[in-house]
Amino acid sequence: MSDQILSLDGVRSLDEGVFTFPERISYLKKYGTHSQSFSTLQPEMQYFDVPGVGYLAYMRKWGGTFVLSDPVTAPEHFEVILEQFHQRFPSACYIQVSKPVVDYLYRRFGLFGTQFGSESRINLKNWSLSGKKKQILRTALNQAEKSGITVKERFSDDHTREISDAWIRTRKCKSKEIRFLIRPMEMEYRENERHFYAYQDGKAVGFIYFDPIYRNNEIISYVPNISRANADFRQGIFYTLMAHAMDVFKAEGVPYLDLGLIPLSLDPATEHQESRLLKRIMHGLYEKGNFLYNFKGLEFTKSRFRGDNFKTYCCHRRSLPALEFLAMFKLTRLL
Repeated sequence: MSDQILSLDGVRSLDEGVFTFPERISYLKKYGTHSQSFSTLQPEMQYFDVPGVGYLAYMRKWGGTFVLSDPVTAPEHFEVILEQFHQRFPSACYIQVSKPVVDYLYRRFGLFGTQFGSESRINLKNWSLSGKKKQILRTALNQAEKSGITVKERFSDDHTREISDAWIRTRKCKSKEIRFLIRPMEMEYRENERHFYAYQDGKAVGFIYFDPIYRNNEIISYVPNISRANADFRQGIFYTLMAHAMDVFKAEGVPYLDLGLIPLSLDPATEHQESRLLKRIMHGLYEKGNFLYNFKGLEFTKSRFRGDNFKTYCCHRRSLPALEFLAMFKLTRLL
């Protein structure tokens, strides 16, 4: 028997516990390197805690179990949590996870690991608005300046809810905010959130909330998780807010800015552990699924920043997890 299997068998003797909130925050600040780590604190989330190791966050819908992001632990301990969690929830789906999680779940349990989308990270040390490929950004910023748009960092504004409600009415999913994949605008825990507002004639017309990404108790990046704008300025305000925030973070010495999930932005090539059938369906959803979500528009907007892209995955037991994905769409309120 290999040393790896022996070590995993030993893992089963660890006692699962329940962390206090301060304990959970301490793990987040030490190991919350994933763009969704902060979102694991959203309401209605459940936790699988392993004392001395870390935790894994999930939600349940229609009897299904849906894990969000990588385990919040040291990468060398991913297997510890995943081994125990799989024993408890062998049919769980894992959403927006990294390749190391995929590789372990495929190797150990035979789960498919199919690309779910892409993410993008910008090295702020090298960030600037110069270059032909960023002409769209410069044009948007110039138009915003001509329209009298200014940007301020502040924690709140009296018009926040008004802007958000009006923005939601313009979305494909008009009744409620998306959850799970996007954490709610208002959270009980808000330490180190950064909020930037755009103003015209003294009134807020848009905003972005940035969540911190941690490593070893230091903030190594931020990710724009909530963005809202007046319908008259939608994309231009996003570019303006982002550029301003990036300049602020760069001046503070923050190394990176993450752009978060670009759902269904897929590599045409298929990896050996992927479900070919599911990937074909997701390609089709990207092309024809604008009635659900503006997938192409989001990809275009985030691609203007020219970050370094990398794949993000979903792990699933069946080649075509139709019921599981239907439950996930209901969970996220896309349906």
